Amino acid sequence: MRLGPTHLAVSDLDRSVAFYQDAIGLRVHRNGDGAAALGAGADDVLVLHEQPRARPAGRHAGLYHVALLYPSREELARALQRIVVTETPVEGMSDHGTHEAIYLPDPDGNGLELAADRPRDAWPDLQRYGAGPQPLDVRDLYAQAGEPRRHVAEGLRTGHLHLHVGDVEAARAFYRDVIGFDVTMEMPTAVFLSHAGYHHHVAANVWRGRGVPPAPEDAVGLRHWTIVLEDGDELPAPEGLVRDPSGNAVLITRGDR
Repeated sequence: MRLGPTHLAVSDLDRSVAFYQDAIGLRVHRNGDGAAALGAGADDVLVLHEQPRARPAGRHAGLYHVALLYPSREELARALQRIVVTETPVEGMSDHGTHEAIYLPDPDGNGLELAADRPRDAWPDLQRYGAGPQPLDVRDLYAQAGEPRRHVAEGLRTGHLHLHVGDVEAARAFYRDVIGFDVTMEMPTAVFLSHAGYHHHVAANVWRGRGVPPAPEDAVGLRHWTIVLEDGDELPAPEGLVRDPSGNAVLITRGDR
């Protein structure tokens, strides 16, 4: 199982494409008819859909952030280097033990996490992960950057999706029982789930408020994210486009299609 492209609604496609190229280091795979697909030169990681009159996200379900998982710590360091060179504002930086992360919004406020995993044998026990993240050692990370490069190296992929929902318990039941993920960590206001022992492929929180409605169609944000099933996967996830109880859409497909 792996995560495929995340589809986002943006209000100005040219502005967003420039941001994702210059500040994030992505390559444009295709651009036309109001949509652009981006990644590291192979599989699409993000697909941007232009909605010129789309309004900013509000107090509703939808995207908290999509994690772009860089193939190495050095590539995450180069991502930090691009942020510094382009003077792109960030919202936070954390060391989760399982991975290091930089948080920032795109021009429409769509949340991004730029991340690099630590080796699995260095991960903390997720069930005992009560202390929360530590501050990112920014100086040590930046020292790994080396010579600047405009684009990220091949191997960039979607790491996880973190979603706003109206009900954590309903989200847990959907992603556990319908999709087939395992719960890796819980707190009163959020749940984290994954397949095959990963720290998390999806998380859901009620930080916009319990009972918030689904995202309106005329807002920027998540259109859908993608789960790609491979031969041998035993997940019960149904193929096609399905929605969680808060209306967040996920496309489930097979890798040979």
